[in-house]
Amino acid sequence: MRVVIAGGHGKIALLLERLLAGHGDQAVGLVRNPAHVAEVEQAGGEGVVCDLETASAEAVTGLLAGSDAVVFAAGAGPGSGAARKDTVDRGASVLMAEAAGRARVRRFVQISSMGAGQPPQAGADEAWAAYINAKTAAEEDLRTRDLDWTILRPGHLTDSPGTGRVRLSPPPVPPGSVPRADVAAVIAALLGYPGRQQTLELVSGSTPIAEAVRA
Repeated sequence: MRVVIAGGHGKIALLLERLLAGHGDQAVGLVRNPAHVAEVEQAGGEGVVCDLETASAEAVTGLLAGSDAVVFAAGAGPGSGAARKDTVDRGASVLMAEAAGRARVRRFVQISSMGAGQPPQAGADEAWAAYINAKTAAEEDLRTRDLDWTILRPGHLTDSPGTGRVRLSPPPVPPGSVPRADVAAVIAALLGYPGRQQTLELVSGSTPIAEAVRA
């Protein structure tokens, strides 16, 4: 299976690339900074330089040709302003979904966030509000597309070792945290199933990942 990962140098993406490589799959990590290609390759993936804030749909379509799935794992990251939350967390997702449709790559997993799908809480700081609004808009766009999509909303992300056990279900799921390693493992498992156009929320729990995804 050839999987193209937008945001290929992110923490979840690098973990996912290692998992896919370990399964004998081909992971292609799209990165904005050429200096990050080496880390993608060290994780077992193929690093491809592509700035999703400036790339055309035609260019990205060409990169997706012949792939089996797309994972949108890109984000503007901490310290970025509201403008980049929109151009990356929303705009780049829209671009990837458009290109997937053109390239006839039906399987699409979008990493969103718990809290998306509703207005930011009163008193939220500007950057968080912009982030949630961008994720919500990206979700809304994806739902309009004829793709086999899954929207995955993790809770608070940690760098703790994965436990292999989660709570994964349609919203609402009570707020909680989840290691990035478990998020990557859930995505790898989801890619083994055809998309059912569903939104799932994810936190740490008691169910083994394979069982949670199968359910």
